Amino acid sequence: MTAITEIVTRDIRFPTSLELDGSDAVNVDPDYSAAYAEIRTDAGESGFGLVFTCGRGNEILVNAMRSYAHLLQGRDVDELLNDLGGASKLLVHDSQLRWLGPEKGVTQMAAGGLINALWDLKARRAGKPLWRLLAEMSPEEIVAAVDFTHIRNALNEEQALEILRAAEPGKAERIAQLQAEGYPAYTTSPGWLGYSDDKLVRLAKEAVADGYTQIKLKVGGTLDDDRRRMRLAREAVGPDIRIAIDANQKWETYEAIDWVNALAEYDPYWIEEPTSTDEILGHAEIRRGVAPVKVATGEAVHNRIMFKQLLQAEAIDILQLDSTRVASVNENLAIVLLAARFGVPVCPHAGGVGLCELVQHFSFFDYAAVSATQEDRVTEFVDHLHEHFAEPAVVERGRYLAPQKPGNGAEMLASSLDEWEFPHGPGWARVADQAAATASGAASALDSIEERTTR
Repeated sequence: MTAITEIVTRDIRFPTSLELDGSDAVNVDPDYSAAYAEIRTDAGESGFGLVFTCGRGNEILVNAMRSYAHLLQGRDVDELLNDLGGASKLLVHDSQLRWLGPEKGVTQMAAGGLINALWDLKARRAGKPLWRLLAEMSPEEIVAAVDFTHIRNALNEEQALEILRAAEPGKAERIAQLQAEGYPAYTTSPGWLGYSDDKLVRLAKEAVADGYTQIKLKVGGTLDDDRRRMRLAREAVGPDIRIAIDANQKWETYEAIDWVNALAEYDPYWIEEPTSTDEILGHAEIRRGVAPVKVATGEAVHNRIMFKQLLQAEAIDILQLDSTRVASVNENLAIVLLAARFGVPVCPHAGGVGLCELVQHFSFFDYAAVSATQEDRVTEFVDHLHEHFAEPAVVERGRYLAPQKPGNGAEMLASSLDEWEFPHGPGWARVADQAAATASGAASALDSIEERTTR
């Protein structure tokens, strides 16, 4: 028997707020962070997982993962990896911890971080990147990993098998195509709300030159600013490049409809997170009110059950699953299959710390084994913090290149973990020193001004 001997969790943060990378109408000063987990076995193996956050509160997720770790400590690794559907339920449906959700928020993400680490270990054992492990699993194996609790009125086991079996013909050819050509990406890098107009224009032009056919802008500050920024972006990229916009849940339903219609002359492709993630009927109302602009959401949707309702209510045109918001690979398999059942394209959310590295696997899997199409499908790419990963996500000519190394992509470099562990890593010591120097300089300048004005 091979047993889990240790689960190490770490609070890793990066000071992205200093340059306003990742800034939008709601997340005005994010410090991109990861609650990081490593599962170790007595055979010397490791599996890695993480959960993305925006800084403060990352320690809550780290501690929540430690609470879930007690459910895995000492267990037989072979038993867990041979039944990852059961392993997922062991954590997600724990009779006491589930009270804190249930199946939403910190508990769902914390459980998912550890389950992702188990999938990473399984893929490493198989010698395959996660996407290929999933793509080459049988329909029956995929269905066994999915939790159909509370979604059977929209997707049951037999319907899921039908979807997967229908995609079996040509799967080997699609896997080979993905290896050779990669998968379409779009970039949010030009569009952060804290960026100047000049920076927006420069980065938008660079994105087109780099081969992207879609960019995204954050909106929701003021309407005048959004109209100006959309005009500048449209002039920069021309009429044939798609521009998506993202409000990060800023608006009321009526505001979203009015605001998007006020931007319609600049031909936005989709409006992302126009209102609260939980506002399912509001999304449906917005969708009717802004057509033909598409409605997209998903990065903050709690679980498969809410995705099911968004699809049943015909509330979204684009489904944006996230690799760490829900309970791991298992729940994202359910979400991909739900999207296929309703004929809605999956365009995953990424960025942050490790989200590009992790979420690309679901796009590759979707094309190889579920939807068998790339039409109107793109995966978000943000060019931040990839240098900290053992296998950084790579985009060339607007396409993700297929991950090659075994695992799910979550493993970070030991040097980066040590440098940016919060709050005592050397990187954070430097940030503190710089902040103190800046504060001292500001105080000196203020003293000088006061001295001159009192002479």
